[in-house]
Amino acid sequence: MKIAVIGTGYVGLTSGACLAKIGHQVICVDNNDEKIDMLNRGIMPIYEPGLKEIIEETVNARRLSFTTDIQKAVRESTVCFVAVGTPPLETGEPDLTYVENVVRDIAANMNDYRLIVEKSTVPVQTSNWIRKTVERYCRTGVEFDIASNPEFLREGVAVQDFLHPDRIVIGVESNRARDIMLEIYRPLNAPVIVTDIASAELIKHASNAFLAMKISFINAVAVLCEAVGADVRLVANGMGMDKRIVRDFLDAGLGYGGFCFPKDLRAFIRIAEKLGYDFRLLREVEKINEETKQRFIQKIRGALWNLKNKNIGILGLSFKPNTDDMRFAPSIDIINALLAEGANIRAYDPQAMKNARRIFPQIEFCTSAEDVARDADLLAIITEWDEFKKLDLHLIKSKMRLPIICDGRNIYDRYQVEALGFTYIGMGR
Repeated sequence: MKIAVIGTGYVGLTSGACLAKIGHQVICVDNNDEKIDMLNRGIMPIYEPGLKEIIEETVNARRLSFTTDIQKAVRESTVCFVAVGTPPLETGEPDLTYVENVVRDIAANMNDYRLIVEKSTVPVQTSNWIRKTVERYCRTGVEFDIASNPEFLREGVAVQDFLHPDRIVIGVESNRARDIMLEIYRPLNAPVIVTDIASAELIKHASNAFLAMKISFINAVAVLCEAVGADVRLVANGMGMDKRIVRDFLDAGLGYGGFCFPKDLRAFIRIAEKLGYDFRLLREVEKINEETKQRFIQKIRGALWNLKNKNIGILGLSFKPNTDDMRFAPSIDIINALLAEGANIRAYDPQAMKNARRIFPQIEFCTSAEDVARDADLLAIITEWDEFKKLDLHLIKSKMRLPIICDGRNIYDRYQVEALGFTYIGMGR
């Protein structure tokens, strides 16, 4: 299949590379000259485990290429995946300007039948506007179809998620579109659900909102655990053994971050409002997530009394491990609050420091966790990188001014850490 993937962010680049991996001829398109130049030189604009190797393999096999020429990509492809960003507006609604612009370009350059696929996360009924836009700007009158194919890629394991998905959701309006989409994904031999387009669009937002709700629920339970001396990890394990609940997304900590959950939750709330329903449950999910970060900051205050001129070491900056993504990362709000109270911040992250430097030019970035610990009054664990789970805590303690660990991700065993002479502060424990 000849495929154009328009947009080379986390979703577009991973999807394009993996579609080429399973045998398709793929052209990835972006209007960012610098990014396309980097990709053509074999330099990755994002960190995603396994992605660089797949891109090198498929480029060498001449199944994957990169260009800024959308006209060329559209005319040489039967299927056009729209994978551009949909950043949130101040209202919480997604900005669909990039989607509209891309669809206009596709419409203007179609010279034969095209299947236009929503890959970006968009509100329900967006397909109606895509159809209207194509009809307005396509001068050749060629046939086309619209499809929705929401992505469920988790940053850090996106390649694995694409090649071994739990399910593939395809929303279509015609048998022709259905058959093309089934053929695209046939090599994966994965479960496929075929729906109408509106249902496919809703599946994406409903899925992310539900997962965010699980995270906020266990963080609310963590508050009760602290009040009665229970351990939220044990509570989550007991809950997770129920097949109706399962253990995934029941890790108490600093809440959810990244570009998907915060953006998609707000968008879903706004979608519901427009459709006449006040989704109060999701408003509380959002509120609990914000409160969780404030509780962590309060724990740090409780350990150090005044924060002015205190040295606080931050381990982990990205919103989750195995990514360099800083978008909506809990570390941002936490560090800003600590800086506002006069704390001195030293930080380290295995992958995200380049992006973090743009956000925090005023803090000191270190080359290792051990360097962060030097003369620290408190060490705050923000992101649960495996590297941090394996630290030599004897060495860490010897470098700290005060041996206090505030573990925002519960990566350490409380009793083992306290046996080493640390004051340990966890979440829900």
